[in-house]
Amino acid sequence: MTSAGPDRLDGFAGSDAGLLTPGSAGSFATSDAAYLRALLDAEVALTRAQASLGLAPEGAVTAVSAAAVPEGFDLRDIAGRARAGGNPVIPLVADLTKAVGAEYGPYVHRGATSQDIMDTAAMLIAVRTLDPVLANLERAQRALARLAAEHRDAVMPGRTLTQHAVPTTFGLKAAGWRSLVLDARDRLRTVRDGLPAQLGGAAGTLAAFGVFGASDARTLIAAYARELGLAEPLMPWHTLRTPVADLAGALAFAVGALGKMAVDVLTLARTEIAEVSEGSGGGSSAMPHKANPVRSTLIAAAARRAPHLAATLYGSLSAEDERPAGAWHAEWEPLRDLLRLVAGAAGDAVELTEGLRVHTDTMRRHLDLTHGLIVSERLAAELAPVLGRARAKELLTETAKRTYSEGRPLAELLAEEPELKGLDLAELTDPTRYTGSAGALTDRALERR
Repeated sequence: MTSAGPDRLDGFAGSDAGLLTPGSAGSFATSDAAYLRALLDAEVALTRAQASLGLAPEGAVTAVSAAAVPEGFDLRDIAGRARAGGNPVIPLVADLTKAVGAEYGPYVHRGATSQDIMDTAAMLIAVRTLDPVLANLERAQRALARLAAEHRDAVMPGRTLTQHAVPTTFGLKAAGWRSLVLDARDRLRTVRDGLPAQLGGAAGTLAAFGVFGASDARTLIAAYARELGLAEPLMPWHTLRTPVADLAGALAFAVGALGKMAVDVLTLARTEIAEVSEGSGGGSSAMPHKANPVRSTLIAAAARRAPHLAATLYGSLSAEDERPAGAWHAEWEPLRDLLRLVAGAAGDAVELTEGLRVHTDTMRRHLDLTHGLIVSERLAAELAPVLGRARAKELLTETAKRTYSEGRPLAELLAEEPELKGLDLAELTDPTRYTGSAGALTDRALERR
């Protein structure tokens, strides 16, 4: 049983309440109701733009604005009728025209084509979704900056191909995560600021607007974009899908950038590693002891989906004629899904970064898991001038085996070698003294704003 009112405006909340999408549940900026609002805003802006150029009376603006109230439209009914024409603009325009009335009804949607309104609404939805996304990315980068600064010199194992390699620092790792977040922020901001309105008429020539009195219909595009707060396009882009492709790339990159951080946290939060943990882990339905890294899990899930959605949008670049059949229609759902994934991932990133717990004592203990072999690269370089390259390699290979077979530290075994008397083996085998330029690189990364 569904209730009246809210279900009707929240994008069929009764049938799509986010049950299977916990990472983006509550993404009202991309709901069906939000799209209805954007479609109506596009129609109102078109009437206002024409009125500003003397192509429509002010009474039409008043009438269309008064009628374009989302609560006055039945989403389910519009969705059902959209099947006949292949898009929801056709039934929406019919309902809006009826609501406006006979006197000013002819000014609804005048000169436009369905794709003009759909494309423009999609750009409005993108802008409205990206504003909070950018705010959340800003919060996440600030949290990561604090983590990087606080743990600048916290030494931990660096891992390559799943194995301990050489020491690194958590500060450098957090600074790297932040760099990706900033890259995502900058790309999304650039794309958002360039998202254009769409207005071209039936085949992108603006011909109908000339019939309705426009001496230079290009000025109408500029007026339309101003009314919407969108960028003015150089020309209609019905089959020139650069705006959508650029948006797809930036969205997919942003989710992937957050995904890198998430999979690192998932690895480091494993029970047997436990170098970090989420501030408020999720529970298990069967195992009361578990505190699952849920925020990272949801971000990682989003990162797995995003590339495929972007691929569909890139595929729609091959759009035939002046307005295509299928290519444009194929964009609607993947674009909305991508926006939802980004919105959810950015929100989860805030919770993850602001609550992340860093267990530096555990990191330090793990440096000794290989009995000192984590600094074998340094020893190979340091001992070569003393023993010769071949002998240094032979000695390290032999002692590496013995560290495991005898369970003794590498420094202890090397101290028994007469050839190494006089060397400060304690210093040479101390992993905390082999972090290279990690500190300086962290500082440099944190200079970026």
